[in-house]
Amino acid sequence: MSASHPLDRAVWNALNSRQAPLSIREGGVVRFDPAYATFAAAGPEATPEDWTALARATGPLALFETDPVIPPSLTETARIDCLQMTATAITASGRRQIAFEPLADSDGPDMLALATLTQPGPFFSKTHRLGPFIGIRREGVLVAMAGERLNLDGFSEVSGVCTHPDHRGHGYAGALMRAVGQRILDRGDTAFLHARIGHAATIAFYETLGFQPRITPSYVVMDVA
Repeated sequence: MSASHPLDRAVWNALNSRQAPLSIREGGVVRFDPAYATFAAAGPEATPEDWTALARATGPLALFETDPVIPPSLTETARIDCLQMTATAITASGRRQIAFEPLADSDGPDMLALATLTQPGPFFSKTHRLGPFIGIRREGVLVAMAGERLNLDGFSEVSGVCTHPDHRGHGYAGALMRAVGQRILDRGDTAFLHARIGHAATIAFYETLGFQPRITPSYVVMDVA
């Protein structure tokens, strides 16, 4: 189960470093607390019984790796093929500055509502606690946000990027992503993110921010048959 680069198994490395306090373990399998994320990963000693026990105890599990191997004890229920991208520098914007604000735990319900509406990726009741988020409000309503998700030694993921459909076209996503990405770089980490394969316009947009393609992991949700 070794990997040549930490991001080849970002979930495993996050749950065995900075985000270990959020982990739940069963034998050789580890996952995030399901209130935060469905991500799970296995060590070399993992058995099919470990996967089954963890899924029965905590609910559906998701692999997020290249060429994921589905344990024989579980059934695939959903799959999203992705492109992982990294950035060691964030490009400057030629647009006007856009004001944003830090989001707190008390903003959690608003963040979950916006993510539920816009579907930027899996987002649960405590996903916003995985890393600091920032957002933009208009007349008191949260209309755009971005933050961090997977966090492992040397690398932090930009995630949860979304804008309310009624407020698109103002450059909010770019402004927030630049701020989050630069914050990651300023503390000495490499920034990374994931885009859906086939979303060419989104991938091209991320490239304008300074992100470059790296590998193509798949997000595979599994559960007990």
